[in-house]
Amino acid sequence: MTSAKTEKLSASLEDYLEAIFNLADDAGQARSKDIATVLGVAKSSVTGALQLLRSKGLANYERYGCVTLTSQGRAVAREVARKHDILTSFFVDVLGVEKETAQRAACQAEHALGAEIIGRLLSFVDYVAARSQDGCDLAGEFRLFHGRRSVKRTRGQVQ
Repeated sequence: MTSAKTEKLSASLEDYLEAIFNLADDAGQARSKDIATVLGVAKSSVTGALQLLRSKGLANYERYGCVTLTSQGRAVAREVARKHDILTSFFVDVLGVEKETAQRAACQAEHALGAEIIGRLLSFVDYVAARSQDGCDLAGEFRLFHGRRSVKRTRGQVQ
């Protein structure tokens, strides 16, 4: 579904797509100032990114107007958001990382990990959840194991 134009999106452009996707209201549009706030960037940076996304056929944008994603832009944004959610779930539910820390880490990792690794992480999260329903709390056991290792490390006892 990706064309040659969208195959090599930068992490920054993926972040813009994800922000637009997450901010889109019922009409499917987002405002530049909200995108700037969510991403912590200047409005001028948003304008430049939106122009680039428009040139790649991923967004519909007119200066001073709201932005919408094209069908291809929505597909790419949905995939970026899916990766983010899978990674966040893995970090929080399996590794026991605090949600805000997990969100930041997922935002960085979602750009670097390919489809195969994301797919395996999703399968692993599903496996852990299924085992939990069977009465085997793998995630809980890991968190206990990790906690014991952390205590040993602080005491200088890591083997």
